[in-house]
Amino acid sequence: MAMKLDLDREEKQKGLRILLSLAAFIVIFAVDKAADLAALAGGRLGWLLPLFLYLAVYVAIGFDVLREAAEGILHGQLLDENFLMSVATLGAFALHIFRGASGMEAEGAEEACAVLLFYQVGEFFEHYATGKSRKSISALMDIRPDSANLLEGGEVRTVSPEEVKIGDIIVVNPGERVPLDGVCVRGATSVDMKALTGESAPVSLLEGERAISGAVNLTDRVEVRVDKLYHDGTAAKILDLVQNAADKKSKTENFITKFSRIYTPTVVVCALLLAVIPGAVSGDWTTWIYRALNFLVISCPCALVISIPLSFFAGIGRASRDGILIKGSDYIEKLAKADVFVFDKTGTLTKGNFKVGEVLPADKRDEVLRLAAACEQGLSHPIARSITEAYGGGAQLGWSIKSEAGLGVTATKDGEVLLCGGERLMAAKGVAVPEELKGVEGAVYVAKDGALEGVITIEDEIKPDAAEAVKDLSKMGARTLMLTGDGDKVAKKVAEAVGIDDYRASLLSADKVDELERVLDGKGRGAVCFVGDGVNDAPVLMRADIGVAMGGIGSDAAIEASDVVLMRDELSCLPLARRIARRTMRAAYQNIVFSIAVKVAILVLSALGLTGMWIAVFGDVGVAILAILNAMRVGFKRKAKADK
Repeated sequence: MAMKLDLDREEKQKGLRILLSLAAFIVIFAVDKAADLAALAGGRLGWLLPLFLYLAVYVAIGFDVLREAAEGILHGQLLDENFLMSVATLGAFALHIFRGASGMEAEGAEEACAVLLFYQVGEFFEHYATGKSRKSISALMDIRPDSANLLEGGEVRTVSPEEVKIGDIIVVNPGERVPLDGVCVRGATSVDMKALTGESAPVSLLEGERAISGAVNLTDRVEVRVDKLYHDGTAAKILDLVQNAADKKSKTENFITKFSRIYTPTVVVCALLLAVIPGAVSGDWTTWIYRALNFLVISCPCALVISIPLSFFAGIGRASRDGILIKGSDYIEKLAKADVFVFDKTGTLTKGNFKVGEVLPADKRDEVLRLAAACEQGLSHPIARSITEAYGGGAQLGWSIKSEAGLGVTATKDGEVLLCGGERLMAAKGVAVPEELKGVEGAVYVAKDGALEGVITIEDEIKPDAAEAVKDLSKMGARTLMLTGDGDKVAKKVAEAVGIDDYRASLLSADKVDELERVLDGKGRGAVCFVGDGVNDAPVLMRADIGVAMGGIGSDAAIEASDVVLMRDELSCLPLARRIARRTMRAAYQNIVFSIAVKVAILVLSALGLTGMWIAVFGDVGVAILAILNAMRVGFKRKAKADK
């Protein structure tokens, strides 16, 4: 299947100009080599014919390079790639004129034309690659709404999203994006969250559930009560995050910027010395000027300046398409070398919802659950819901239920009294609890008519992908640690189930920061990554080298306090993010080593006169294209596998 290039109007025009210029160059070059254009023209000025033909192609393909070089000179920016290319190619034409006017065999015009032609090919490829990465992210994050349907007095009018106030009701029709965050107050539908989470499966939106800006309504009309202004909404925050990610440069990018500032003037001085000193000593000025021009062509640091930022941009784009928002290339660099991953428990390793675990005595499980469900039915507390769901026997009518804050629930019916709660409720009502059942973490005690009937343990359900994610990180050589406010027994059970290397239990928020400080003090040359739910872990997220927030949809704290946001509430995205970061850094380092090695080798060979300008073209444009291709590989989706 042929690959279709997605080009804008400007790119199409430039592409057509390159193709026409390339065709003209090939024809002129072929005729020149086969029949000798200078000989066909005849006479002492025959060399002018190929000069004018090559010069016409040169101007057609390179007028914008010459213009930008002139503008750079006017603004004091002499040593950019346009200046170097202009000096090298115009110098080659001058060499052609000098040799022709001196009666020698004229040469240089065809090479100057070829250099600028292939340089433009490289520039076109660079702009296309960068534009493709930007379009990829823009298409993914094309969540900025154009308008909102405001419902007022039974009538709907179209307004700008910025005009909608908190408390207003908006209508979202099938096929439209949800323009602002809010709560669905009428109707039910399915929404596409792919632009936000990277997950393609539709998600149901029912009355009372949150509607997230940027999601696409798929099936039915719904009404949403707005609870955030547009600029405070999820879509606006994500757009701002992605658009500004490139502003935070990594150490590698900063190194390349500083390197090019020193490298470029150094090679220009070397080229000048290469032309002047040997030329003055030998008297063979044309040979050494030609070598110096080769030297200038090779010296352009295009491959480094273009491909390194493109590597990071491709990495950020690849992560975004998988629902992983990375706030800048500096965090990609840190994530790639992270060797300690510290996890919060509730909402991160566990779902943050509750389920019934063990029921004692085991032979009375059904009866204990029935009595507890009679007390808890109709209550909205997560523990109450988990008990009634575990019972599953339907409503038990006739019970008078009284909730006692901080203690539990009392239910009465026909003189029968049921108690359901913690040890403090049992003690307050005079119910004896055997020593072996005291101090059970997460326990709900059930009593009937003053006697203990049994104990229900409540557990926080572990996320299904938590163990696999921790295992993947361990395969990558990372150490894992869990920090939690729960007691030791619960912490130990979760750590063992998930495969965490170590844990710290019974911690307050301040204690978590202290524990993280200890980890940071002993981290060595690696980096420490803290993974939390982004709601109550803001201090720890901000203190870590990399703060990763789970389930960032709709969470202001997650987006603001963290460096990386996993928009899907899945821990499997964490090792994936690290693989993308490592792949990005590998591409960047490969481009640095390859570009410098090839350029230095060709620079030396050019100075010794062992290579001509055709090899110089490869040393500049060819290396740049190969480096760009290598950078673009970062954006390709690969089969997930742990790095060794």
